[in-house]
Amino acid sequence: MRIVLFCHSLVSDWNHGNAHFLRGVVGELLARGHDVRVHEPLDGWSRANLVVDHGREAILDVERAFPHLRSTSYDPAEPDVAGLTEGADLVIVHEWSDPSLVAEVGRHRAAGGYRLLFHDTHHRAVSAPAEMARYDLRNYDGVLAFGRVIRDLYLDRGWTRRAWTWHEAADVRTFHPVEGVPRRGDLVWIGNWGDGERTAELHEHLLDPVRRLGLQALAYGVRYPKEAVEALTRAGIRYGGWRANHRAPAAYAAHGVTVHVPRRHYVSALPGIPTIRPFEALACGIPLVCAPWDDVEGLFTPGRDYLVAADGREMERHLDDVLHDPALAQSLRDHGLATILARHTCGHRVDELLGICGELDLAGEPAT
Repeated sequence: MRIVLFCHSLVSDWNHGNAHFLRGVVGELLARGHDVRVHEPLDGWSRANLVVDHGREAILDVERAFPHLRSTSYDPAEPDVAGLTEGADLVIVHEWSDPSLVAEVGRHRAAGGYRLLFHDTHHRAVSAPAEMARYDLRNYDGVLAFGRVIRDLYLDRGWTRRAWTWHEAADVRTFHPVEGVPRRGDLVWIGNWGDGERTAELHEHLLDPVRRLGLQALAYGVRYPKEAVEALTRAGIRYGGWRANHRAPAAYAAHGVTVHVPRRHYVSALPGIPTIRPFEALACGIPLVCAPWDDVEGLFTPGRDYLVAADGREMERHLDDVLHDPALAQSLRDHGLATILARHTCGHRVDELLGICGELDLAGEPAT
C-alpha cells in the first residue's frame, strides 16, 4: 500500500508528542514493505521553535537517529494536494494540520482514488470544541481517535460518520531498556510544564514529594516559564531543558523511578487516555508512579504495571518504597514492560490500522 501522512512534523518533537508515535508507526509500516510518504508544512511551529532553541544540529541529530524516516515540506498557503497524494491508497491527516488543508484534502478525495482518515491525538474535542467544529470532514472515511471518549465525541456530535479508537503506543525500536548506563539520580521527569493545565498537580505529585524526600531529581521539557524553573529549583529538581525524545531511554536508565502527572482534561473529561509518556516509560523498564487517572479502557493493570498515588503524600510513600525496595522496583519494571510488549507497541497499532483498512475495503498489502 502507498500511505500518505500529513502531520505537523516528523522531524521535531519540540512540544509535539505526536512525532513520537508517528515515527514508530512509519518505521513499522516501512519495515513491512509499505510505501509511506510523510508531508509537513514549511516552518511548522514545532520545527521552527526547535531550530531557534537548538539550531540546525537538532534536526540533523534526529535524521541520524532515524535514517529510514524522511518527510517532505509543503507550502501551507498553496499545498499541491494532487501531487502530494498521487498514487495513494490511504491518506491520513493529523489534527494539528491547518483546517484549510484538511478541507482541501477532503475536496480532492471527493473525486475518489484513495481512502481518507483524520487522526486526533489531542484534547481539543473537549477543551475547544468550537475549534474542532471548523474541520470539514464530510469527505473523510472516518476518524482515528486516541481514546474511546474522543471517538464517541466525534460520533455523538456528528463530526464524522465512522470513528475508531486508535491509542498511541511505544516505538520499541527506540524505547527499550538500556543496559550499562551509570545511575545518576533517583527520579527523572520528562514532560512539558503544561500551559497551566496541571500546575497544581505537578506541585502536589512531583515537586513537593521530591522536596520532602530530598531526592536527586531531574526534569526535562520545554515551555517552562520562569516561575516553573524557580519552583523546580526550590524543590531540589535540576532542570535540563529540552531533550530529544530518542534520547529519553538513556535518561530513564540512569534513574530509579519516574512519574506521570496527566493534564487536567485527561482526568476530568477524557478518562482512559494516558498520553504517550507512560507507554514509553514502561517500554524502557523504569518503575512508574502515576497521579490519578481512570484507565476505563483497561490498557494496563494498576498496582502491577505502575503504582497510583491518590495524593501527594501517597506519591511520597510510593516513591520512597520503589527507591528502597529492589523487589518492588523489579516487579514493576518486569510487569510494565511485559504489558507493553504484549499489547502496546507501534506494531500492534499498525495491525489495528490494517484491520481498519480492511473495513474500508483496502487490501493492505505491502507495496514491495
